[in-house]
Amino acid sequence: MAQTQGTGKGKGTDRSDRSLAGLVGRAFGRLGRWGGLVFLLAGLALSGWGAYEGAYLAGWAGTHGTLTVKQCEVSYPNNASRSSHKNRRPVRCEGTFVSDDGKGRDAAAAVQVRHRYADGAELSVQQTDAPTTATSADGDYVQGGMDRAWRFFGAFFGGWVLTGLGVFCLATGYAPFGQSRVSYDEAWDAAGRGVTRWIMLGMIGAGLAGAGVSFLVSYFV
Repeated sequence: MAQTQGTGKGKGTDRSDRSLAGLVGRAFGRLGRWGGLVFLLAGLALSGWGAYEGAYLAGWAGTHGTLTVKQCEVSYPNNASRSSHKNRRPVRCEGTFVSDDGKGRDAAAAVQVRHRYADGAELSVQQTDAPTTATSADGDYVQGGMDRAWRFFGAFFGGWVLTGLGVFCLATGYAPFGQSRVSYDEAWDAAGRGVTRWIMLGMIGAGLAGAGVSFLVSYFV
């Protein structure tokens, strides 16, 4: 008897879970163009972030110069043991930054790097933001590297995929999740009557190819 009651409760729970999942799916499915707008904005944000970070790491933006190390220290994340983070320690090196043209100088420069450097070591860095005053310590610096830059360029192209999907959903009202009010076939036919389909295919194809090539190149530079 106990087993029968337990089985009944289990079935009731399964039905409730399925009903809840169905409600959530229908709610998301009705988003349609709102969901497309979310994809579009997310794609643009991802592409912008990837381009911004990648440009600085590649040395295409900001002010390039040399940071002469005075000291480096490892800062461990809160509530984490040292041993659990020994392979991914954030290291902060402080020192004096001098731009390549000699016009920019910051005696209180600091940069996050992958490992410790000896005092007096010269690091090639990019100044993303200059200090507000000659004595302030609020300048921002990054240690450049084409391997890291290419990974951010991969994110830049990855944003194209979301943007292309957003354009498709925004133009047709199709939602790729839940029970969409507009079927995929209807949306595909509607997109083909203008340039929407070609824009979507072009952006998704270029995004996937660009992201794949960027991540591949990052392992060989």
